[in-house]
Amino acid sequence: MAYTVHRYRSACGRLELAARDYPAGPGAPALLLMHGLTRNSADFEPLAARLAGRYRLIVPDQRGRGLSQWDPDPAQYRPDVYAHDMLALLDGLGIEHAGLIGTSMGGLIAMVMHALRPGLARAVVFNDVGPVLEPAGLARIQGYVGPGGAMTGWPAAIERVRAINAPAFPGYGSADWAAFARRLCVENADGSVSFAYDPAISQSIAGDAPQTVPPDLWPLWDLLDAVPVLVVRGQLSDLLGADTVAGMARRHSGAYASVEVPRVGHAPVLDEPVALAAIEAFLREHSPV
Repeated sequence: MAYTVHRYRSACGRLELAARDYPAGPGAPALLLMHGLTRNSADFEPLAARLAGRYRLIVPDQRGRGLSQWDPDPAQYRPDVYAHDMLALLDGLGIEHAGLIGTSMGGLIAMVMHALRPGLARAVVFNDVGPVLEPAGLARIQGYVGPGGAMTGWPAAIERVRAINAPAFPGYGSADWAAFARRLCVENADGSVSFAYDPAISQSIAGDAPQTVPPDLWPLWDLLDAVPVLVVRGQLSDLLGADTVAGMARRHSGAYASVEVPRVGHAPVLDEPVALAAIEAFLREHSPV
């Protein structure tokens, strides 16, 4: 599906950031799709192929990812900074209200955005993330994010992506891993391949208590009480526990739904039939075309 690349300044004014803008007809609802820690706007290509045309899709590369500039100060790689960038993006496009879809870190950004600007979010889809992040998932992510050097070419990149993510996608075949790698990585001028992110993002999740995660996220979740919410969880997820999803339901008195994607871990790509059906039904009800 065709899109244009929208360039804009970060909220701090220091960086040039980029976002994919998938057009739709006049009056089409806007959706802001926000990727996870090591991913980028390409992560949503499968979902965009399904939703584009009916919704105006705004799909950013967070600072330090994809086509967006790297931040010389790694301390700025954190959800509150990203949230201000997202508000600057929407303001620059003249979008006052939007549905939010956040994968992992993108869901944390959505919670911060709502706290900063109540009334912005028409509805929110949380993809394998919630107010409690399981230590096992955090430890796994800490284990692979960061400096690792360029890979010799696409076969090596595909194998590296498979090695990192195989437990989360036990049903994937060769074509799936190749497509996944093409979304996560970029080819360099010399033919080598690198992950499409600044290795310094690893500093934001270093140590026993990652800077990116406040000690208690439940207050941010509670602020969403009046906002329609859909929670997508991978059945094999090591970051979002089933008990957390149950707690999210108990503490949300408004429109709430959840779905579990079978035989998928962290995080669903959102092209899985169960996830697609749930998202489309949710959007039809709470962000109608």
